Amino acid sequence: MSIEKTPLQQRLPPRSAIPSTPEAMLAKKQAREQKDAQVRGVPSIDAMREAIKRAARTLPAITDVPRVGPLDAARFRALAAQGLPFLMTGVVKRWPLCQLTPQTLRERYSHLPVRARVGDYVNTAFAPDRAMQDMSMLDYLDLVAQGVHELPPYLGNLELRELNSLCHWPAYFDKIGPPRYWLGPAGTVTPLHCDYDDNLFAQIWGSKRIILSPPHHDEFLYPREANAILFGSPFDPEAPDYERFPLARQATMIECLVEAGDMLYVPAGWYHQVRSLAFSLSSNRWARAVPFALRGDAAFDIG
Repeated sequence: MSIEKTPLQQRLPPRSAIPSTPEAMLAKKQAREQKDAQVRGVPSIDAMREAIKRAARTLPAITDVPRVGPLDAARFRALAAQGLPFLMTGVVKRWPLCQLTPQTLRERYSHLPVRARVGDYVNTAFAPDRAMQDMSMLDYLDLVAQGVHELPPYLGNLELRELNSLCHWPAYFDKIGPPRYWLGPAGTVTPLHCDYDDNLFAQIWGSKRIILSPPHHDEFLYPREANAILFGSPFDPEAPDYERFPLARQATMIECLVEAGDMLYVPAGWYHQVRSLAFSLSSNRWARAVPFALRGDAAFDIG
């Protein structure tokens, strides 16, 4: 007897299966790392990670994220090659997506299938079995409206292709992944972590506080590998526990407020923690190429 799939099951990607043996886990990890390296055009992901941290040790110390206006591709790439984060103001304001509101989502996009982060998704953020719940956009907005959760449910890292035509991403990267969307009320959090890909983060509406730390300060942040290009930290810079994590006193933490219309460039390897200060819609895209900070490194010369 066959079981017919619901519309949500048909449209949401399947959840990743956890390999049954250590050997299978290792084989899957190695295959993924090899594919990731090929996509980015680097010798290996491990070599790329170490080169990013090595380059970061030569960076000047900063206490604030520089704010600039809109940039053309040449100027953006010149700034990005310096290896430091920066924020571009006004880049996103003209996107049609900025005209959306939570009510618009309810009226026009209530049918969209989404996968919500629920429960204690902060302390289980990088666990393969973290709690997720499949529902419609309408169900999610109703769940948030109840306001009964200590940690509000969060729509994070989702592909919502119906929204893509409402965004006008600048052509800064030669190779780039699809847009990902982040939706949730004040209080939603993505805990401290780093991605080893260059990242463009667009704030559509609402505002977020982002705390950043440079790549080579991972030695102070007790990193845990989620996969070869994603590392999480158990340290919370908003509620620092130096008894549990004494080395974290040595880590630089840079606070940045990202408001509607802003676009933040987060270089590969920079740790960041993200908190919504108001009901927010954000979108980001990760590059799929050699990080800009390594473009002058002979080992990663792409010609």
